Amino acid sequence: MGKKAPCTEEEFSLKYDRYGKTLFRLCMAVLCNRQDAEDAVQDTFAQYLKTGPQFRDAEHEKAWFLRVAENRCRDKRRAAFFRRTVSLEETPGDAGMPEDTGVLSRIAGLPPRCRSVLYLHYVEGYKVREVAGILHIREGAVKAALCRGREKLKAELKGEPT
Repeated sequence: MGKKAPCTEEEFSLKYDRYGKTLFRLCMAVLCNRQDAEDAVQDTFAQYLKTGPQFRDAEHEKAWFLRVAENRCRDKRRAAFFRRTVSLEETPGDAGMPEDTGVLSRIAGLPPRCRSVLYLHYVEGYKVREVAGILHIREGAVKAALCRGREKLKAELKGEPT
């Protein structure tokens, strides 16, 4: 992946239209806070403008955007000021979230790594191998996070302590 010439305003707009809502949903699932999610998406696009990466194909491009967004979310979680959260139920309906935020609000209650993995696998539809590539983790780690996440969601749905 090399560096290319700066993109035009039209190219940038196309990228934002193509990936903006998807990145926002990922960031909301991970951060559970609208403002932080918006900041992470903005940081992702700023990184795109700064680095000007070249992509092999559309899938490689989407994976790059998702990976960078997830990394920005991880940075925000690590930040000292990241102590406040807003539940997904408090998010306005026009936030670009799917109609059924029940699934996302349940995912939001999981540990951070499980959130990313479950979101990419079940909401975005990526296979285990693809999730591993996007997050730069082993396939075994993805499978373990999926298993832990499913167990916690199952226990929560049954009303058992996790």
